[in-house]
Amino acid sequence: MDLQFLGTSSGVPTKARNVSATAVIESAGHGWYLVDCGEGTQHQLLHSPLSVRDLRAIFITHVHGDHCFGLPGLLASAGMSGRSEPLTLVMPAALQAWVRQSLAVSETYLPFELHIQALESFSTMACGNVSVSTVELSHRVPSWAYVFSERDPEPRLDTARLKADGIPAGPLWGRLARGEAVEHEGSPLDPQAYLQPTRAPQRIIVCGDNDRPELLATVARDVDVLVHEATFTQPVIERSQSNFGHSTAAAVAQFAEAAQVRNLVLTHFSARYQAVPGRGNSIAEIRDEALAGYHGNLTLARDLQRYHLGRDGVLVEAV
Repeated sequence: MDLQFLGTSSGVPTKARNVSATAVIESAGHGWYLVDCGEGTQHQLLHSPLSVRDLRAIFITHVHGDHCFGLPGLLASAGMSGRSEPLTLVMPAALQAWVRQSLAVSETYLPFELHIQALESFSTMACGNVSVSTVELSHRVPSWAYVFSERDPEPRLDTARLKADGIPAGPLWGRLARGEAVEHEGSPLDPQAYLQPTRAPQRIIVCGDNDRPELLATVARDVDVLVHEATFTQPVIERSQSNFGHSTAAAVAQFAEAAQVRNLVLTHFSARYQAVPGRGNSIAEIRDEALAGYHGNLTLARDLQRYHLGRDGVLVEAV
């Protein structure tokens, strides 16, 4: 699977970073999923190869505006772009009336069905080639993480079984390979019965705001990628004497090391951390603090950068 970050700032955008939005992209095909939708997300999409027509579902982690204010505009643009397929939207129940009212008062009529599910009662969902579950986190308001698990990683046809079942080579094999349900001599064929994974399934966790990383302990053990906020560094928290419901780079790094997370991606950086040293706090301070406690593959997410999780389990920048 791939990740593409559409926004990596916390609270407010900066010249270099938009507010929260993360794309999780399936390993095959064009299907993708959006976690959070801060203001300006649809503008960020214009600078990426991602299409709203291929968007399978949107998942909102909590009610704060930097994670959801871009949602009505993105939905409206999806409709104007010609999307017709239904779209699943999982979000806190408190946001449902706001989304519907925003669309209604602006006289925005979507040409596709919007299937809204309350996050508080959401358990698991199979969509495309992934299954999605949640973990409740700790923040100033209720907040969740989404766990993406591959269902059928890079499948190949089980040709021996196809031959044993008397299904001749040809167009049917091609359609089954693409995951399509077909009929042969009047009997339906389930593609999952004839596809075999070629590697272990990948798991990616994308978190909302959270000041207690240890809440992820049951799902993060040996996870392929953990995407977690690192809004502050420890000295900033000590000076302010409050974490404002957020984690430091040090806290996340120590947790990821203990959980043996293979790839740790930090995001949701306070606007005080600048890319250029010498102008107040530097983003390098977050990296240094994390590296002091974590010895796996560390990434500080950058807006619009795409990252690929390869067969070797290492997350790298996609060219």
